[in-house]
Amino acid sequence: GLKEDTIKDFRIGFSSPEWRDLFDYLTERSVSVQDMLEVGLIKHPSTSLRTGNENAREKYYDTFRGRIMFPINDSAGRVVGFSGRILIPDEKSPKYLNSPETSLFNKSEILFGFDKAKKYIKSEGCSILVEGQMDLVMLHQVGVTNTVASSGTALTARHLVRLQGFSNPIVMVFDGDSAGFLASNKSASIALSLGICIVTITGITP
Repeated sequence: GLKEDTIKDFRIGFSSPEWRDLFDYLTERSVSVQDMLEVGLIKHPSTSLRTGNENAREKYYDTFRGRIMFPINDSAGRVVGFSGRILIPDEKSPKYLNSPETSLFNKSEILFGFDKAKKYIKSEGCSILVEGQMDLVMLHQVGVTNTVASSGTALTARHLVRLQGFSNPIVMVFDGDSAGFLASNKSASIALSLGICIVTITGITP
């Protein structure tokens, strides 16, 4: 249901199902193995971070493979992480895979879509908070542009304080399953403790 302009605007892409396409692409452009590891674009089967070049292509593999990719931006619109939704589900892989915590990507602070939504949050006088990237993208596509989403993690006080700086009323729209109700209750408790006026809605699909 996404329009071409929406795909371009959010820079939604796809990661190859091959194991080392990105690793090879970045290596050819002189990006170091250490930099790739530090921002979570590649992994190593070992728990230690190895940076040697011996048989490097066989040691390292791409973190995101066969996934629809959503770049996550900081408030200035710079890409600091990714969220990838698996295209063909299997029994081993999670539905969503997110970048790890890095020096650039702090999950407890960054809200997906905030860079695009912040001016609309100010003009509308309220923000709408949803759970997932697709919920946000579809709402922006139909003109509900004061919408943000948590970036692959539970909502934190830091997220809410950031929104509070732009508008006090926050509308929380979560899934109608048990996880959605639990998240709604927990998030509402945090918001109320911060003196934020909230409205919670569950069980509505945009």
